[in-house]
Amino acid sequence: MSALFELNGLTKTFNGVPAVDDLSFSVEAGTIVGLVGPNGSGKSTTVDCLTRFQPANSGTWFLNGQDLSSVSRYRIAHSGITRTFQAVPAYDRLSVRDNVCVAAQEFDGLGWVKSLVPSRRTREADADLEEQAEDLLEVVGLTHMADMPVSFLSYGQRKLLSIACAMITTPVITFLDEPVAGVNPSMILKIRELLGKFNRRGVTLVVIDHNMEFIMQLCDRVIVLDLGRKIAEGPPSLIRTDEKVLEAYIMGGAVGRQL
Repeated sequence: MSALFELNGLTKTFNGVPAVDDLSFSVEAGTIVGLVGPNGSGKSTTVDCLTRFQPANSGTWFLNGQDLSSVSRYRIAHSGITRTFQAVPAYDRLSVRDNVCVAAQEFDGLGWVKSLVPSRRTREADADLEEQAEDLLEVVGLTHMADMPVSFLSYGQRKLLSIACAMITTPVITFLDEPVAGVNPSMILKIRELLGKFNRRGVTLVVIDHNMEFIMQLCDRVIVLDLGRKIAEGPPSLIRTDEKVLEAYIMGGAVGRQL
C-alpha cells in the first residue's frame, strides 16, 4: 500500500549551506506525524519548500501519486495540501468569519471575475461558504467572536483561527507549523484535542512544534531532524529514548525539554 504523501531527497541551501539535506519521508493516510528538531534543524524550511513558499534545490514529492515538485503554490493548494504558519497572518480589520471565508475564496468554483458579478450562483456560493465557516468556527470555539474584527482576538485565538482557515477547504493533508508556540497550557490542550478531532474527520496531519510533550501525546509517528538531516523516525515511545535525538537536543540547547 503506497503512502498518501511521499518526499524523496529534498535539499535546500542558503549561500551554499544546507538547511535541508537530502530529506526523505512518507506519511500514511489518516495519521498524525510530528516533525521535530532543535532550532535551525530545517523543519519550517521543509514545509516552506513543500508548499512552494521557498524554491527547493532538489527533491520530489507526491500526494496520492501526483508529482507536486514543480507545480505552483496555487496547484499545490488545489491538490489538497494546506498549511499554517509560525506567525499567524490574518486580515485584522475583517471579521473572524470573513477571514475564514477569504481562505476558501479560490475554491468556490467561480473564479474572481464571476465573483465580482452578482448572480444567483454567486449568492448561493457565498451562502454555502458562510455556512461552512460558521460550522468550523463552532468546532474551533470561535462562534462568539465570529462578527468581531480579528484584531480583537488573543494570540491563542488567532492560532485557532489559522487552523479553521486551513481546514475550510477540506484538505487531504495539513502541515501545521508550531500550532501551540507561545500559547498557554489550557490552549495547548484545546488545540491538541482540536487536531485530534480533525484527524478523526479524515485529515492527515504533519505537525511541527518545539513542545515535545505536545508532540509525543498527539502524534502516531515522529520524525526528528538535526542540521537538515533526518536522524530518527518512529513511534513516540522509541523517540523518547533515542540516543541521537537526546544528543541533538542537548547540543541544540534544549536541555530540560521533556522527551
